[in-house]
Amino acid sequence: MPRYRLTIEYDGRPYCGYQAQGKLPSVQASLEAAVLKFCGETVRAHTAGRTDSGVHATGQVVHVDLTRDWPAETVRNAINAHLGRQPIVVLDAAVAPAGWHARFSATERRYRYIILNRAAPPALEQGRVWHVKAPLDADAMHEAARGLLGHHDFTTFRDLACQANSPMRTLDVATVRREGDHVLLDFAARSFLHRQVRSMTGSLSWVGIGRWTAADLKAALDARDRQACGPVSPADGLYLTGVSYEANASK
Repeated sequence: MPRYRLTIEYDGRPYCGYQAQGKLPSVQASLEAAVLKFCGETVRAHTAGRTDSGVHATGQVVHVDLTRDWPAETVRNAINAHLGRQPIVVLDAAVAPAGWHARFSATERRYRYIILNRAAPPALEQGRVWHVKAPLDADAMHEAARGLLGHHDFTTFRDLACQANSPMRTLDVATVRREGDHVLLDFAARSFLHRQVRSMTGSLSWVGIGRWTAADLKAALDARDRQACGPVSPADGLYLTGVSYEANASK
């Protein structure tokens, strides 16, 4: 039974998140329905990361197991055709090596958060950025973000509903930079806690407006207390941008 690795992108606004939740619209349910229409098989579309309601993806990775050995290009094109006008697209399909799993074989997940930092609200980017009117000091945010790097107890930036066994995580990348009116925050780790990126981003925004210093952010991290977290940024500006695997497992 061949396993197909799918790299997908989607606009998260119409969905309750990646994971299927009953009759609510989800990315997973839409993918599984498209596969059923394509080849008549009921499959489970396993993912590298379950994004929340409203969160987008430009490099999500999913796998499905099919009984027939289809050309990978046919799988990609057929699923896209049956997705119709939904804002989900399979960018690439490939046959996965034996033992490979979209979630459990992943070695790194990458997220980007986009803030539109200007007085005027977005017209073309509604639902795709977090609009912050107050001027943000991206350099100060970047310096503060450096204090989040490494292996820590991230309880402060962990949603109360998080089901992870441990709050310990290792953050490998945390950068902030400005490009015109946009402030871009990039994070990478093997895995993240529930709403960790949005919690860190919201807290960093307080550094950007001058309400917190880098020392305040570090103190919040060290408190290991959810009550010490700053605001949680909205889902609108969050994107899962990529997933990495061992070189001999899949790209």
